[in-house]
Amino acid sequence: MGCVHGKCCNRHSSTSDGDSRGHPEAACVGNKHVLTQRALEAISVPSHNLKLQYSALTQRGYYPDSPDKENQDSFCIRTQIQGNPSVHFFGVFDGHGLYGAECSNFVKDRLVEILANDPSLLNDPVKAYTSAFSRTNSELHSSKIDDSMSGTTAITVLVNGDKIYVANVGDSRAVIAVKRGNRIIAEDLSKDQTPFRKDEYERVKSCGARVLSVDQVEGYMDPNIQTWDDEESQGGDPPRLWVQNGMYPGTAFTRSVGDSTAETIGVIADPEVSIVQLTPNHLFFVVASDGVFEFLSSQAVVDMVAQYNDPRDACAAIAGESYKLWLEHENRTDDITIIIVHIKNSSSMELPKSIGIK
Repeated sequence: MGCVHGKCCNRHSSTSDGDSRGHPEAACVGNKHVLTQRALEAISVPSHNLKLQYSALTQRGYYPDSPDKENQDSFCIRTQIQGNPSVHFFGVFDGHGLYGAECSNFVKDRLVEILANDPSLLNDPVKAYTSAFSRTNSELHSSKIDDSMSGTTAITVLVNGDKIYVANVGDSRAVIAVKRGNRIIAEDLSKDQTPFRKDEYERVKSCGARVLSVDQVEGYMDPNIQTWDDEESQGGDPPRLWVQNGMYPGTAFTRSVGDSTAETIGVIADPEVSIVQLTPNHLFFVVASDGVFEFLSSQAVVDMVAQYNDPRDACAAIAGESYKLWLEHENRTDDITIIIVHIKNSSSMELPKSIGIK
């Protein structure tokens, strides 16, 4: 959920009858998947005898009032970082604002380049991540792109041997699937950075932000009510950030890359980094924009991925379900981007018919 002047909240939602049937696995023509138009890809992590089998999909949203609006999402998959066969990068970037696509693509390219050229990356990934985001943000500010009211969120996963480092700026999300007994559990690898979080709310308030929903800032609701339930119950009118004496920028997130105007009221590009030690119980991870998670929970996404043998089928199914749910709740959809990465032992690369446990 982005800037009020970019990825708008639409408070006057409409509904549509969507097909709620299960998604059949799509056929492949040659080596390419019919829906994702991608070959199934796999890379090794030889330091720990692992294989990563993955696919990705990005899909432009449906914007009836802006039929020519481009897809502002982008993604990056870079293997063998610094020539190391056991270090790989996966990232999703969700642009917003008038120049959101430019911001998203700039950050997609520069962030991984800066990481790849940081000599401290393999020894201290957290330090390298923090430095890379700061430098990328500064470079975007000084670029030819007008990021005063535009920017991008970024959710990235760095695989370094049998550890993954997840760096998040904004409200996209990474989730990992963990096998526990006869169940597959979704564990969030990131925490959405929005005013719904008390710590983020207090941080931006201390920097001078007014935190109000659109109805509050427009005078339809009491602005003194400073409590919100959660993102699901709040619907299309979440708390947003505004300057003290203006009706801008209206960001529904508290961290991003770019957004130089929002920086003056506390929006920062500092990533929150989490670290996970991989075990045989970790089945796959998902990296996706909030176009996926707006109406699907982390567990729902993991449940869908677990139904499919091929991550390309899972990408297509999740994109389709996300699209359907958007149109059931609003009269538009967001851009949708998803990367799915299966984690396997190198000696057992053949996929079962389903990851799900009966």
